[in-house]
Amino acid sequence: MNNILKVSDAELYYEVRGHGPLVVLVGAPMDADAFGPLADLLATDYTVLTLDPRGVKRSTLYPGGTSRPEQRADDLAALIRHVDAGPAVVLGSSGGAVSALALAQYHPDVVRTVIAHEPPLSRLLPDADELLAMAEKQMATYLSGDVVGAFKQFFRGANIQIPDQVVELMFAGDRDPVQVAAERFWFEHEMRETITWLPDLDKLREATIMVGIGEESTDQLCDRTSIALADRLGIEPTRYPGGHTGFADAPEAFATVFRAELEVIHSPR
Repeated sequence: MNNILKVSDAELYYEVRGHGPLVVLVGAPMDADAFGPLADLLATDYTVLTLDPRGVKRSTLYPGGTSRPEQRADDLAALIRHVDAGPAVVLGSSGGAVSALALAQYHPDVVRTVIAHEPPLSRLLPDADELLAMAEKQMATYLSGDVVGAFKQFFRGANIQIPDQVVELMFAGDRDPVQVAAERFWFEHEMRETITWLPDLDKLREATIMVGIGEESTDQLCDRTSIALADRLGIEPTRYPGGHTGFADAPEAFATVFRAELEVIHSPR
């Protein structure tokens, strides 16, 4: 089922599949389509909610609107209340993991458990100032029109090993305008707001938080930020198949690990 929910400054596109306890899959800037294969696998046993974040693809943002983690948390809370199937287990990945953590912080009543998969919380790291300065350069480079240069900087900063010639093939020439628009929205309206967000760790300790890291993400920036979050919360992270986008690259293997986590979450205490 595909629908639009109007909130104060945006119209949110969302999809609902299946029946059973509510699971929310969310990214930023990744949209609902990126989680489609994983959602299909889970929908045999769960009600699965996916969405396009505000300002991305089919979710429109009214003029002057922004995309801060607390706003994305408000959006998630509104959607969970709207579908009336919560409280939810929320799996957020990348910027969506930051959205999910903000949801647990600001709207704990709608959340059963948050699984934060590779949240880019740079301010938790000792070299945060250097990392944030690099990110500012990436944003400026992208918005100046040098898309390939910005992504070369981005992958180097994230310690993701992609040869320059591959980056050129990925981001040069004619590209899907919808994807380009979502990408530009990330650099212009989401990236800074996401990586500079500092969670209230005391509030998160009151919630049920799990941290996920890709098996192929070792030593990458989001491996470091995820370990830092898990250490601050006093929990052991779970390793998921694949890398930063393992949920999309290897959905069947990812679903196996995620299902095991869901069984623990929903087991009688």
